Amino acid sequence: MAAPTSQRPQKAGHASTGLGGRDFLLLLAATLGTFANYAPLLSVVPLWSAEGGAGNGGAGAATGVTMGTTAAVQLCMPWLLRRFRLRAILGAGALLLGAPTFAYLLSSSLGWVLAVSAVRGVGFGMVAVAGSALVAELVAVSHRGRAVGWYGIAVGLPQVVFLPLGVWAAGEFGFASVFTVAGAASLLAFPLVAAMTGRRGERVGRERGSPGGTSGAATGTSRLRPLAGPFTALIAAACALGGITTFLPLTFDDAATAPAALFAVSATAMAGRWAAGMWSDRSGAGRLLVPGTAACALGMGGFAVAAGLGPGGFAVALAAAIVYGLGFGVLQNDTLVVMFRRAGAPGAGAASTAWNLAYDAGTGIGAVAVGWTALVLDMNGAFAAAAVLIAALAPVALSDARREAAVRGEPAPGTGRGRS
Repeated sequence: MAAPTSQRPQKAGHASTGLGGRDFLLLLAATLGTFANYAPLLSVVPLWSAEGGAGNGGAGAATGVTMGTTAAVQLCMPWLLRRFRLRAILGAGALLLGAPTFAYLLSSSLGWVLAVSAVRGVGFGMVAVAGSALVAELVAVSHRGRAVGWYGIAVGLPQVVFLPLGVWAAGEFGFASVFTVAGAASLLAFPLVAAMTGRRGERVGRERGSPGGTSGAATGTSRLRPLAGPFTALIAAACALGGITTFLPLTFDDAATAPAALFAVSATAMAGRWAAGMWSDRSGAGRLLVPGTAACALGMGGFAVAAGLGPGGFAVALAAAIVYGLGFGVLQNDTLVVMFRRAGAPGAGAASTAWNLAYDAGTGIGAVAVGWTALVLDMNGAFAAAAVLIAALAPVALSDARREAAVRGEPAPGTGRGRS
């Protein structure tokens, strides 16, 4: 993929922090707004479709269609990135995500819900890729892990607050209140994006060991091939997330378990992502790929046990949420920083596209797959299948961790050798 003019690196900003100054703060604020739309509707839209008579398959389809169109537009991002600036893509995505949200109020029939969700998915695909690519554009390489961590907070905080709150508010105040607030939140992100200056400055530098550096020599499949390992690890963990956000509210009938577990997943994922960013700047990316993958598998196993216990599974579900959330947060940060390093500065858009495609396609695939699997194995069996899938891909995470260790000139993890 040719490097778009919109992705020429920008000035690092405040010298004392290495972060991207005013534009980076506006990016964080706009991200809060768009994800305040996305997060609560992950669980509320399936509930809305259930109000219209859809079963587990239909509820999963609501998430699946949103994530499906998200992934589809992300596949078109190389074309968009060559023609439009990242700020323009982010602003347009905020409008396409927010405005259709009000249309849910017209009907809860499955066909209508799926149509509206498809349009919102297009907007979210643009928001997700442009937002994370702007992190690489605005922030110096030496502080990228920390910047990805702060961006993770902007992504995660709405999920901490609004993912469980949306389910509760829909029950207490009705679906109209949730759709109205969520739609307005994304629309308000547009003026924040418009206020970004978009000034270009000094280059952020070449990543150590990156395949393309700043020369742009690596293009097409040669740039995408090194991203396959992190992509695989992330998409498997994201499949589990799709099952969690879609079906926890439908698995536990009591008023406490699903909101508490969703809150714990979001809060610990945000904490894990931020902590992993701090760690990677000091110690190098890739060290946490295996622990993150293992925690995701263990957490999904816990959800399988909790689903089998039914109403008595509150404590197990909460523990599973904490373990899975921490692992998924760590995996989000480490995979993104590794992808940015391997793609090089000209490949930030390609890395962002691949990462977001793994996250969003995985979420959609997981929602559909868990829903249909539950028809055969019940919900506990479906969650257990997700745990097995993640565990089976642990060797991929280990291989990537060893590759990153080699770049740093360190012994490979799991070889039993000490630091040379």
